[in-house]
Amino acid sequence: MPQLEATLELDFQSDIYKDAYSRINAIVIEGEEEAYANYNQLSTLMPKDAEELVKLAKMEFKHKKGFEACGKNLNVSPDMGFAREFFAALHGNFQSAAAEGKIVTCLLIQSLIIECFAIAAYNIYIPVADAFARKITEGVVKDEYMHLNYGEEWLKANFDTARAELEEANKVNLPLVWSMLNQVADDAKKLGMEREAMVEDFMIAYGEALANIGFTTRDIMRMSSYGLAAV
Repeated sequence: MPQLEATLELDFQSDIYKDAYSRINAIVIEGEEEAYANYNQLSTLMPKDAEELVKLAKMEFKHKKGFEACGKNLNVSPDMGFAREFFAALHGNFQSAAAEGKIVTCLLIQSLIIECFAIAAYNIYIPVADAFARKITEGVVKDEYMHLNYGEEWLKANFDTARAELEEANKVNLPLVWSMLNQVADDAKKLGMEREAMVEDFMIAYGEALANIGFTTRDIMRMSSYGLAAV
């Protein structure tokens, strides 16, 4: 169990750990901020679901506050400039899709890609986290499955009309995930998180989501392969 062994060796107060944590902590804070803004924006595009989407947004804001507390607990200032740049491409694609009223693309980016990315990262982080952050993250990840389920259910109900846009949005946005994972790999390793484990967990969560929506195993293999060579 490499991750459990890593936990025993981690020094949460070391300069090396705190330097890496300043960027990882910023990424999760910014990720929750992006989610908060995205769900609020979706509530204006999907008035019938506005109440539920606003509720999801409020949960993401609560998560953001929790992760800010994790940084303060270790006396680490998050590098928010780094984090905003980290999410810039996905952020831009979401905003462009929202401006065009492309709800399906917005849901793929937020409810599938970002949520699966978060679930994978949080599940890998929990076993190697400090006690304070572990408790916070365990609570957050339970909520993220609920948010993933919202996107799955809506896209499943609209699968016939959403399928073509989903495939195109996947082709454009999934390669960004592999780039993001590569970008954060070194810092994550210093926190005891292995890139291969994050890739595996993401692919499992994303594949299961695509299956629940209605894609076949062959579809999922094809769709999941976009940009994977970069990993």
